[in-house]
Amino acid sequence: MLNMGGPSTVSETYGFLKNLFMDGDLIPLPFQRVLAPLIAKRRTPQIEKQYADIGGGSPILKYTEMQGAGMCELLDELHPETAPHKPYVAFRYANPLTQETAQRMKADGVKRAIAFTQYPQYSCSTTGSSLNELFRRGRAGEMGDIEWSVIDRWGTHPGFIEAVAQNIEAALAKFQPSARSDVVILFSAHSLPMSVVNRGDPYVLEVSASVNAVMDRLGHSNPYRLVWQSQVGPSAWMGMQTGEAIKGLARLGKKEAILVPIAFTSDHIETLYELDLEYMKEGKELGMELHRAESLNGSPVFIRALADITAQHLRDYSARTIGPTSVQMGLRCPGCKNMTCGQQKHWFARAGRS
Repeated sequence: MLNMGGPSTVSETYGFLKNLFMDGDLIPLPFQRVLAPLIAKRRTPQIEKQYADIGGGSPILKYTEMQGAGMCELLDELHPETAPHKPYVAFRYANPLTQETAQRMKADGVKRAIAFTQYPQYSCSTTGSSLNELFRRGRAGEMGDIEWSVIDRWGTHPGFIEAVAQNIEAALAKFQPSARSDVVILFSAHSLPMSVVNRGDPYVLEVSASVNAVMDRLGHSNPYRLVWQSQVGPSAWMGMQTGEAIKGLARLGKKEAILVPIAFTSDHIETLYELDLEYMKEGKELGMELHRAESLNGSPVFIRALADITAQHLRDYSARTIGPTSVQMGLRCPGCKNMTCGQQKHWFARAGRS
Protein backbone atom coordinates (compact mmCIF):
# COMPACT_ATOMS: atom_id res chain seq x y z
CA MET A 1 0.00 0.00 0.00
CA LEU A 2 1.85 3.02 -1.33
CA ASN A 3 1.45 6.53 0.06
CA MET A 4 3.49 9.59 1.04
CA GLY A 5 3.10 8.94 4.78
CA GLY A 6 3.58 11.35 7.64
CA PRO A 7 5.53 11.59 10.88
CA SER A 8 3.84 9.51 13.57
CA THR A 9 5.49 11.67 16.23
CA VAL A 10 6.57 15.32 16.28
CA SER A 11 10.23 14.34 16.57
CA GLU A 12 10.09 12.62 13.15
CA THR A 13 9.09 15.85 11.37
CA TYR A 14 12.52 16.91 10.11
CA GLY A 15 13.29 13.52 8.59
CA PHE A 16 9.91 13.50 6.88
CA LEU A 17 10.42 16.99 5.44
CA LYS A 18 13.96 16.23 4.32
CA ASN A 19 12.81 13.12 2.46
CA LEU A 20 9.94 15.08 0.92
CA PHE A 21 12.07 17.98 -0.34
CA MET A 22 14.70 15.56 -1.62
CA ASP A 23 12.14 14.04 -3.99
CA GLY A 24 12.48 15.72 -7.37
CA ASP A 25 9.42 13.85 -8.65
CA LEU A 26 7.27 15.79 -6.17
CA ILE A 27 9.06 19.13 -5.77
CA PRO A 28 11.69 19.78 -8.45
CA LEU A 29 14.40 22.05 -7.03
CA PRO A 30 17.72 23.30 -8.38
CA PHE A 31 20.66 21.88 -6.41
CA GLN A 32 18.16 19.57 -4.70
CA ARG A 33 20.60 17.70 -2.46
CA VAL A 34 21.93 20.98 -1.07
CA LEU A 35 18.69 22.94 -0.81
CA ALA A 36 16.37 20.18 0.44
CA PRO A 37 17.96 19.75 3.91
CA LEU A 38 18.14 23.53 4.33
CA ILE A 39 14.49 24.04 3.43
CA ALA A 40 13.46 21.15 5.67
CA LYS A 41 15.43 22.58 8.59
CA ARG A 42 13.87 26.02 8.11
CA ARG A 43 10.34 24.67 7.93
CA THR A 44 10.64 22.10 10.73
CA PRO A 45 9.66 24.32 13.71
CA GLN A 46 6.49 25.54 11.99
CA ILE A 47 5.45 22.05 10.86
CA GLU A 48 6.30 20.55 14.26
CA LYS A 49 3.86 22.99 15.82
CA GLN A 50 1.19 21.97 13.34
CA TYR A 51 1.65 18.29 14.16
CA ALA A 52 1.51 19.16 17.87
CA ASP A 53 -1.76 21.00 17.23
CA ILE A 54 -3.37 17.91 15.66
CA GLY A 55 -2.43 15.59 18.50
CA GLY A 56 1.30 15.02 18.26
CA GLY A 57 1.72 13.36 14.86
CA SER A 58 0.03 12.12 11.72
CA PRO A 59 -2.55 9.32 12.01
CA ILE A 60 -1.99 8.20 8.39
CA LEU A 61 -0.09 5.05 9.37
CA LYS A 62 -2.81 4.01 11.82
CA TYR A 63 -5.52 4.42 9.21
CA THR A 64 -3.54 2.80 6.40
CA GLU A 65 -2.88 -0.26 8.56
CA MET A 66 -6.56 -0.35 9.53
CA GLN A 67 -7.64 -0.14 5.90
CA GLY A 68 -5.13 -2.77 4.84
CA ALA A 69 -6.20 -5.23 7.52
CA GLY A 70 -9.88 -4.77 6.68
CA MET A 71 -9.21 -5.07 2.96
CA CYS A 72 -7.25 -8.33 3.34
CA GLU A 73 -9.88 -9.87 5.60
CA LEU A 74 -12.49 -9.27 2.90
CA LEU A 75 -10.09 -10.27 0.16
CA ASP A 76 -9.59 -13.70 1.69
CA GLU A 77 -13.32 -14.25 1.13
CA LEU A 78 -13.58 -12.54 -2.26
CA HIS A 79 -10.55 -14.24 -3.81
CA PRO A 80 -9.69 -17.36 -1.77
CA GLU A 81 -7.49 -18.69 -4.58
CA THR A 82 -4.68 -16.34 -3.49
CA ALA A 83 -5.41 -16.31 0.26
CA PRO A 84 -4.10 -15.59 2.78
CA HIS A 85 -3.44 -11.97 1.86
CA LYS A 86 -1.13 -9.71 3.85
CA PRO A 87 -0.88 -5.90 3.65
CA TYR A 88 2.45 -4.08 3.66
CA VAL A 89 2.64 -0.31 4.03
CA ALA A 90 5.37 1.49 2.06
CA PHE A 91 5.57 5.24 2.70
CA ARG A 92 7.65 7.50 0.53
CA TYR A 93 8.78 10.01 3.16
CA ALA A 94 8.04 8.55 6.61
CA ASN A 95 8.33 5.24 8.43
CA PRO A 96 7.81 2.59 7.28
CA LEU A 97 9.86 3.74 4.28
CA THR A 98 9.86 1.73 1.06
CA GLN A 99 13.35 0.39 1.78
CA GLU A 100 12.28 -0.95 5.18
CA THR A 101 9.15 -2.56 3.71
CA ALA A 102 11.19 -4.11 0.90
CA GLN A 103 13.47 -5.76 3.45
CA ARG A 104 10.48 -7.06 5.42
CA MET A 105 8.95 -8.56 2.28
CA LYS A 106 12.21 -10.28 1.41
CA ALA A 107 12.55 -11.65 4.94
CA ASP A 108 8.96 -12.92 4.77
CA GLY A 109 9.69 -14.73 1.52
CA VAL A 110 7.04 -12.89 -0.51
CA LYS A 111 6.84 -14.18 -4.10
CA ARG A 112 3.74 -12.37 -5.43
CA ALA A 113 2.77 -8.78 -4.68
CA ILE A 114 0.56 -5.97 -5.90
CA ALA A 115 1.84 -2.40 -5.77
CA PHE A 116 -1.45 -0.76 -4.75
CA THR A 117 -1.31 3.01 -4.75
CA GLN A 118 -3.39 4.70 -2.07
CA TYR A 119 -3.59 7.85 -4.18
CA PRO A 120 -6.91 7.40 -6.04
CA GLN A 121 -5.77 9.65 -8.90
CA TYR A 122 -2.44 9.15 -10.65
CA SER A 123 0.34 11.71 -10.68
CA CYS A 124 3.98 11.23 -11.57
CA SER A 125 4.78 13.19 -8.40
CA THR A 126 2.86 10.85 -6.06
CA THR A 127 2.12 7.35 -7.36
CA GLY A 128 4.89 7.72 -9.93
CA SER A 129 7.41 8.69 -7.26
CA SER A 130 6.42 5.74 -5.06
CA LEU A 131 6.71 3.33 -7.99
CA ASN A 132 10.10 4.80 -8.92
CA GLU A 133 11.34 4.14 -5.38
CA LEU A 134 9.89 0.60 -5.38
CA PHE A 135 11.60 -0.03 -8.72
CA ARG A 136 14.95 1.19 -7.38
CA ARG A 137 14.68 -1.18 -4.42
CA GLY A 138 13.62 -4.07 -6.63
CA ARG A 139 16.37 -3.50 -9.16
CA ALA A 140 18.90 -3.45 -6.31
CA GLY A 141 17.70 -6.89 -5.21
CA GLU A 142 16.44 -5.66 -1.84
CA MET A 143 13.05 -7.43 -2.17
CA GLY A 144 14.04 -10.81 -3.50
CA ASP A 145 12.34 -12.51 -6.43
CA ILE A 146 8.78 -11.12 -6.49
CA GLU A 147 6.25 -11.20 -9.30
CA TRP A 148 4.69 -7.72 -9.36
CA SER A 149 1.54 -6.19 -10.76
CA VAL A 150 0.28 -2.65 -10.21
CA ILE A 151 -3.01 -0.96 -9.31
CA ASP A 152 -2.06 2.54 -10.35
CA ARG A 153 -5.35 4.53 -10.27
CA TRP A 154 -8.95 4.05 -9.22
CA GLY A 155 -10.43 7.52 -8.82
CA THR A 156 -13.78 6.68 -10.41
CA HIS A 157 -14.34 3.27 -8.82
CA PRO A 158 -18.01 3.08 -7.73
CA GLY A 159 -17.15 2.06 -4.16
CA PHE A 160 -14.76 4.97 -3.71
CA ILE A 161 -17.31 7.38 -5.18
CA GLU A 162 -20.05 6.00 -2.93
CA ALA A 163 -17.91 6.38 0.20
CA VAL A 164 -17.10 10.01 -0.62
CA ALA A 165 -20.73 10.78 -1.52
CA GLN A 166 -22.01 9.32 1.76
CA ASN A 167 -19.63 11.52 3.74
CA ILE A 168 -20.80 14.58 1.79
CA GLU A 169 -24.42 13.72 2.51
CA ALA A 170 -23.60 13.45 6.22
CA ALA A 171 -21.97 16.90 6.11
CA LEU A 172 -24.92 18.40 4.21
CA ALA A 173 -27.26 17.10 6.91
CA LYS A 174 -25.64 19.56 9.36
CA PHE A 175 -27.21 22.51 7.51
CA GLN A 176 -30.78 23.69 7.87
CA PRO A 177 -33.02 21.84 5.35
CA SER A 178 -34.19 25.13 3.84
CA ALA A 179 -30.60 26.13 2.98
CA ARG A 180 -29.18 22.73 2.13
CA SER A 181 -29.48 22.90 -1.67
CA ASP A 182 -27.57 26.21 -1.74
CA VAL A 183 -24.54 24.88 0.14
CA VAL A 184 -21.42 25.04 -2.04
CA ILE A 185 -19.36 21.85 -2.18
CA LEU A 186 -15.66 22.65 -2.38
CA PHE A 187 -13.67 19.60 -3.42
CA SER A 188 -10.11 20.20 -2.20
CA ALA A 189 -7.14 18.29 -3.59
CA HIS A 190 -3.41 18.62 -3.04
CA SER A 191 -2.06 21.05 -5.61
CA LEU A 192 0.76 20.40 -8.07
CA PRO A 193 3.50 22.69 -9.39
CA MET A 194 2.56 23.99 -12.83
CA SER A 195 5.87 22.64 -14.09
CA VAL A 196 4.48 19.16 -13.41
CA VAL A 197 1.02 19.94 -14.84
CA ASN A 198 2.49 21.44 -18.00
CA ARG A 199 4.56 18.41 -18.87
CA GLY A 200 1.33 16.43 -19.29
CA ASP A 201 0.72 14.92 -15.84
CA PRO A 202 -2.78 13.32 -15.74
CA TYR A 203 -3.56 14.23 -12.11
CA VAL A 204 -5.75 17.29 -12.73
CA LEU A 205 -7.82 15.38 -15.28
CA GLU A 206 -8.25 12.39 -12.97
CA VAL A 207 -9.20 14.45 -9.91
CA SER A 208 -11.75 16.24 -12.09
CA ALA A 209 -13.14 12.85 -13.15
CA SER A 210 -13.55 11.87 -9.49
CA VAL A 211 -15.40 15.11 -8.76
CA ASN A 212 -17.71 14.60 -11.72
CA ALA A 213 -18.47 11.03 -10.66
CA VAL A 214 -19.30 12.12 -7.09
CA MET A 215 -21.60 14.87 -8.35
CA ASP A 216 -23.32 12.40 -10.69
CA ARG A 217 -23.91 10.16 -7.67
CA LEU A 218 -25.32 13.15 -5.74
CA GLY A 219 -27.59 14.05 -8.64
CA HIS A 220 -25.86 17.43 -9.01
CA SER A 221 -27.85 18.58 -5.99
CA ASN A 222 -25.51 21.45 -5.11
CA PRO A 223 -23.21 24.00 -6.73
CA TYR A 224 -19.58 22.89 -6.56
CA ARG A 225 -16.00 23.72 -7.44
CA LEU A 226 -12.67 21.89 -7.48
CA VAL A 227 -9.96 23.81 -5.63
CA TRP A 228 -6.37 23.11 -4.64
CA GLN A 229 -4.43 23.23 -1.36
CA SER A 230 -0.97 22.79 0.18
CA GLN A 231 1.09 24.94 -2.16
CA VAL A 232 4.74 25.13 -1.08
CA GLY A 233 7.27 27.73 -2.21
CA PRO A 234 7.13 30.70 -4.58
CA SER A 235 6.75 28.87 -7.90
CA ALA A 236 3.42 28.66 -9.75
CA TRP A 237 1.06 25.89 -8.57
CA MET A 238 -2.32 24.68 -9.75
CA GLY A 239 -5.13 26.97 -8.53
CA MET A 240 -7.30 28.39 -7.38
CA GLN A 241 -6.14 27.80 -3.86
CA THR A 242 -8.69 26.53 -1.32
CA GLY A 243 -8.19 29.48 1.01
CA GLU A 244 -8.70 31.99 -1.78
CA ALA A 245 -11.86 30.18 -2.88
CA ILE A 246 -13.31 30.48 0.64
CA LYS A 247 -12.61 34.22 0.63
CA GLY A 248 -14.15 34.54 -2.81
CA LEU A 249 -17.33 32.73 -1.82
CA ALA A 250 -17.74 34.98 1.21
CA ARG A 251 -17.28 38.05 -0.97
CA LEU A 252 -19.99 36.76 -3.32
CA GLY A 253 -22.40 36.22 -0.43
CA LYS A 254 -22.13 32.41 -0.45
CA LYS A 255 -21.85 31.81 3.29
CA GLU A 256 -22.49 28.03 3.50
CA ALA A 257 -19.97 25.50 2.18
CA ILE A 258 -18.56 22.01 2.67
CA LEU A 259 -14.88 21.13 2.29
CA VAL A 260 -14.34 17.68 0.74
CA PRO A 261 -10.90 16.02 0.70
CA ILE A 262 -11.21 14.30 -2.69
CA ALA A 263 -7.62 13.11 -3.20
CA PHE A 264 -6.86 11.92 0.36
CA THR A 265 -7.99 8.54 1.67
CA SER A 266 -7.36 9.19 5.36
CA ASP A 267 -6.78 12.02 7.78
CA HIS A 268 -3.37 13.62 8.00
CA ILE A 269 -1.98 17.14 8.32
CA GLU A 270 -3.66 18.43 5.15
CA THR A 271 -7.08 17.56 6.53
CA LEU A 272 -6.65 17.89 10.29
CA TYR A 273 -4.66 21.11 10.27
CA GLU A 274 -5.09 22.81 6.91
CA LEU A 275 -8.78 22.10 6.37
CA ASP A 276 -10.02 21.74 9.96
CA LEU A 277 -8.02 24.50 11.65
CA GLU A 278 -6.73 27.01 9.08
CA TYR A 279 -9.62 27.12 6.62
CA MET A 280 -12.34 26.65 9.20
CA LYS A 281 -10.94 29.62 11.12
CA GLU A 282 -10.83 31.73 7.97
CA GLY A 283 -14.42 30.82 7.13
CA LYS A 284 -15.65 31.64 10.63
CA GLU A 285 -13.91 35.03 10.55
CA LEU A 286 -15.69 35.73 7.25
CA GLY A 287 -19.08 34.89 8.78
CA MET A 288 -19.42 31.58 6.95
CA GLU A 289 -20.87 28.26 8.07
CA LEU A 290 -18.29 25.73 6.98
CA HIS A 291 -18.31 21.99 7.55
CA ARG A 292 -15.85 19.34 6.41
CA ALA A 293 -16.85 15.99 4.96
CA GLU A 294 -15.13 13.27 6.95
CA SER A 295 -12.11 11.51 5.50
CA LEU A 296 -12.58 7.89 4.46
CA ASN A 297 -10.51 6.50 7.37
CA GLY A 298 -12.42 3.45 8.69
CA SER A 299 -15.39 3.69 6.30
CA PRO A 300 -16.68 0.14 5.69
CA VAL A 301 -17.84 1.22 2.22
CA PHE A 302 -14.35 2.42 1.37
CA ILE A 303 -12.59 -0.64 2.79
CA ARG A 304 -14.94 -2.84 0.78
CA ALA A 305 -14.04 -0.78 -2.30
CA LEU A 306 -10.33 -1.46 -1.71
CA ALA A 307 -11.08 -5.19 -1.47
CA ASP A 308 -13.25 -5.12 -4.60
CA ILE A 309 -10.57 -3.27 -6.59
CA THR A 310 -7.92 -5.78 -5.55
CA ALA A 311 -10.10 -8.85 -6.08
CA GLN A 312 -11.02 -7.71 -9.60
CA HIS A 313 -7.37 -7.05 -10.36
CA LEU A 314 -6.41 -10.54 -9.20
CA ARG A 315 -9.20 -12.16 -11.22
CA ASP A 316 -8.29 -10.25 -14.38
CA TYR A 317 -4.58 -10.90 -13.94
CA SER A 318 -5.12 -14.61 -13.38
CA ALA A 319 -7.35 -14.77 -16.47
CA ARG A 320 -4.68 -12.89 -18.45
CA THR A 321 -7.20 -10.25 -19.52
CA ILE A 322 -4.80 -7.64 -18.12
CA GLY A 323 -1.05 -7.50 -17.81
CA PRO A 324 1.02 -6.45 -14.82
CA THR A 325 0.31 -2.76 -15.52
CA SER A 326 -2.58 -0.78 -16.97
CA VAL A 327 -2.58 0.60 -20.50
CA GLN A 328 -2.56 4.15 -19.14
CA MET A 329 0.40 3.51 -16.86
CA GLY A 330 2.51 2.61 -19.87
CA LEU A 331 2.25 6.13 -21.29
CA ARG A 332 4.85 8.60 -20.08
CA CYS A 333 3.97 12.27 -19.88
CA PRO A 334 4.73 13.92 -23.24
CA GLY A 335 7.14 16.29 -21.50
CA CYS A 336 8.80 13.66 -19.31
CA LYS A 337 12.60 13.73 -19.18
CA ASN A 338 12.98 11.47 -16.15
CA MET A 339 14.80 8.34 -17.30
CA THR A 340 13.91 6.50 -14.08
CA CYS A 341 10.24 6.85 -14.97
CA GLY A 342 10.72 5.05 -18.28
CA GLN A 343 12.83 2.32 -16.69
CA GLN A 344 10.29 1.85 -13.90
CA LYS A 345 7.39 1.43 -16.34
CA HIS A 346 9.34 -1.14 -18.34
CA TRP A 347 10.30 -3.04 -15.16
CA PHE A 348 6.75 -3.26 -13.83
CA ALA A 349 5.37 -4.14 -17.29
CA ARG A 350 7.65 -7.21 -17.07
CA ALA A 351 6.20 -8.02 -13.61
CA GLY A 352 9.35 -6.81 -11.88
CA ARG A 353 11.70 -8.85 -13.98
CA SER A 354 14.78 -7.08 -15.34
